[in-house]
Amino acid sequence: LLDAVKPEAYGTRTALRELANVSVEDARTLRVIPWDKSLTKAIEKGITDADLGVGISTDDQGLRISFPELTSERRTQLSKIAGDKTEQAKVTLRSHRTDALKALDTAEEAGGIGEDEVKRLKGEIQKLIDAGNESLLKIQEKKEQEIRL
Repeated sequence: LLDAVKPEAYGTRTALRELANVSVEDARTLRVIPWDKSLTKAIEKGITDADLGVGISTDDQGLRISFPELTSERRTQLSKIAGDKTEQAKVTLRSHRTDALKALDTAEEAGGIGEDEVKRLKGEIQKLIDAGNESLLKIQEKKEQEIRL
């Protein structure tokens, strides 16, 4: 969740995991303990800038990140994000299919593969793509069920 947070530290943007220890305090709270206490404000700013919708409090040990209860609005937003990620993955699958089909056509034109073999391989590629799409839909459905709980 915090992998995308890259606070400004030592003159450059640095991954949070390289600046602090992150641990789970309870079901809705993370504890961030910087290795260098002087970076606490920079880490807080980095988390705030990431716009994660979390509450941040600072104490003498580090930061406490509190996740709010999921509202119906946030659940809808998370479901939309899950759908968008699924669609991105499907686009990637289609792109790989296109690349594989082009490679087959090129090999056929070069005389390296026969027409029957190309047809069989195209069928196999389509089966793999269909299985991938089905798997993506199952993952999306599972994630949406988790969000609704």
